[in-house]
Amino acid sequence: MEFRRISSLPPYVFAHINDLKLELRRGGEDVIDFGFGNPDIPSNELVVEKLCEAARRPANHRYSSSKGIPRLRLAICDYYRDRFGVELDPDTEAIATIGAKEGMSHLMWVLVQPGDSAVVPSPSYPIHIFAPQFAGAGITSVPMSTTGDFFEEIVQAFERSRPKPRVIIVSFPHNPTTACVDLDFFQRLVDFAREQEVLIVHDFAYADTAFDGYVPPSILQAEGAKECAVELYSLTKSWSMAGWRSAFMVGNKEVVAALGRLKSYLDYGTFQPIQIASIIALNECRDYPAEVNAIYQQRRDVLVEGLARVGWEIEKPKGTMFVWAPIPEPYRDMSSLDFAIKLAKEAKVAVSPGSGFGLGGDGHVRFALIENEERSRQAIRNIRRALPELHGAAD
Repeated sequence: MEFRRISSLPPYVFAHINDLKLELRRGGEDVIDFGFGNPDIPSNELVVEKLCEAARRPANHRYSSSKGIPRLRLAICDYYRDRFGVELDPDTEAIATIGAKEGMSHLMWVLVQPGDSAVVPSPSYPIHIFAPQFAGAGITSVPMSTTGDFFEEIVQAFERSRPKPRVIIVSFPHNPTTACVDLDFFQRLVDFAREQEVLIVHDFAYADTAFDGYVPPSILQAEGAKECAVELYSLTKSWSMAGWRSAFMVGNKEVVAALGRLKSYLDYGTFQPIQIASIIALNECRDYPAEVNAIYQQRRDVLVEGLARVGWEIEKPKGTMFVWAPIPEPYRDMSSLDFAIKLAKEAKVAVSPGSGFGLGGDGHVRFALIENEERSRQAIRNIRRALPELHGAAD
């Protein structure tokens, strides 16, 4: 039988490493897993208690609202006011989504169709590339890096694209490259979008995961942003609520209304006790993201500093829960997939190959900061033995 949409998907290289990891573990090997960005830090205890309490009420077992219950939408708007100084109308400028991936995917359904085009950084988180493609749009790739003038790269990509793009997708701090921007970048991007009458979609997954004094800005802090932009904000990383699937889209009211209309046909929203618990997270547990962030920063320091000692120099990221690591020079003739396989087999360390994130990703591997400090130190010892050509590996 021939299937639609999925037949054109490239091989999922992450699955290759995951299958290898499972095979090694079945064989009795202790594989240290930095591959999948699946937070291991527990959700806030008060939020969990509220979930249990709400789940015991039969009234909460019924269908909920596809756009999120009113108090949840009010909570995210209050949070944006207090955290970013951005005023939002909970009735028209905010909508709850079943995780950011659902929000992004369904948003593309109302923004693009066959014959349209979207500007997307590459390498990038895969859903940013494939959500427009699932909706039938073409992709104009922008080389993503931690150096250079990325705004000018976007402008050039926009100007060479035919047809004129309807959407520009960005995400900062950026997964996988960990690139970060300031508010001035967003102001330039918003000014450009207003001039060109194009919509910006900003995935703000790592809004609260930043280090060394860096504070990620919201695109909605830029003047005029609500005329041309929407932002996806998630509790996944900030509150370590990955499996809860609690996220939001905020910003331009016409886009919020369009997504709401589509979702009314597709779902009845997240399980209502999760929505109620999410209100507690946003209103009563605002210190928890800082606690989570401190854990990621400590893990980042242990991993990057430890790898440097064995000869693998990597720039410390200012944001995200990842480390984007160039393949070390002695092994640079290997593809990122082959290098990741080598690490899995010989170092018993699982990482994500950069090629899985699209054009420009090869030549790198991504570490997710989901192992504790002791496991990270063990991984470094294993890598030192498995990569003897690293300068310092024999120290």
